[in-house]
Amino acid sequence: MHRLDDEYEALRKTVEEFARDVVAPVIGDYYERCAFPYDIVSRMGRMGLFGLPIPEEYGGMGGDYFALCLALEELARVDSSVAITLEAAVSLGAMPVHRFGTPEQKAEWLPRLASGEVLGAFGLTEPGGGSDVPGGMRTTAVQDGDEWVINGTKAFITNSGTDITGFVAVAAITGRRERPDGTTAPEISTVIVPAGTPGFTVSKKYSKVGWSASDTRELSFSDCQVPVANLLGERGRGYAQFLQTLDEGRVAIAALSVGLAQGCVDESLRYAAERHAFGMPIAGYQAIQFKIADMEVRAHTARLAYYHAAEKMLAGELFKKEAAIAKLVASNAAMDNARDATQIFGGYGFMNEFPVGRFYRDAKILEIGEGTSEVQRILIARHLGMPA
Repeated sequence: MHRLDDEYEALRKTVEEFARDVVAPVIGDYYERCAFPYDIVSRMGRMGLFGLPIPEEYGGMGGDYFALCLALEELARVDSSVAITLEAAVSLGAMPVHRFGTPEQKAEWLPRLASGEVLGAFGLTEPGGGSDVPGGMRTTAVQDGDEWVINGTKAFITNSGTDITGFVAVAAITGRRERPDGTTAPEISTVIVPAGTPGFTVSKKYSKVGWSASDTRELSFSDCQVPVANLLGERGRGYAQFLQTLDEGRVAIAALSVGLAQGCVDESLRYAAERHAFGMPIAGYQAIQFKIADMEVRAHTARLAYYHAAEKMLAGELFKKEAAIAKLVASNAAMDNARDATQIFGGYGFMNEFPVGRFYRDAKILEIGEGTSEVQRILIARHLGMPA
């Protein structure tokens, strides 16, 4: 999948133009105000971006996950806040409902998710958990008659507190299961909690280093009650379901990372041609040329990595290792390119009015979110046969 066919290329071009003409001129102001860009999100919904991998019967575009990745890359070339809003809404919000939801849940949520009318969120991470999801999880959902009673706290949840957030799918301990050795392990399930449910409290937005125009919050649940029918997927399979979702999400985050890395190249080329030092454009100096050449190599290599992972995913083949490689390579490329672009811009690179300033602030989280770089190395090592 190294060459895009006409349909993919048309989508890529459309999103490229949207990012350049609609997002780029205004996103800096949203970023400075830490404001959620509702008007941009609404236009993305009308374009069908939130429904790219959702079947047409539910109001989606009937496309595939690679189409979503192409859109994410082009958006992130301009801004990562908008890109992560789309990524989380589809990958973590809509796709679990699409993959694991009942017919009733799909009918209730997917049309609105696909249109961008509402956003979904996934509540997995907890304040004391991080990468140790099973061991660190404390949130519980206890069945009481026809209802789940949920108690606990979730941290760093994207799209969880906007005015158009429709629900959060909450991962919680719903019991204990016995292991073959006689010990017990937590039974983790996922429950849909609609926004506004009594006992479900959304905290104020975090003050973040980057992604300032996206919505990220802490959530708390205190005797929060929802119907038993809100169970998403099979009871006790919540963590396994999320791991499947996360494999896809890592390919999407890799695409977003490639977009940021390529955006650094775009901005550096433009600036190097305009900025003069010692009587000539700095683009004429070999030090700058080599730096930008290295940046292009990183972006190109990372793009091939996520294309390869997506190709295996669409073919129905195992792609966990390839997704981990893509996420690791691409997030490293984004961080390295953001640092080099800031250096090329000099003092202007430290100013938020220039895109590379935002890129630098946005890049670091890509080495942390949806599986840290260390977790990716663990996954790769295990797939090479090394012991757990």
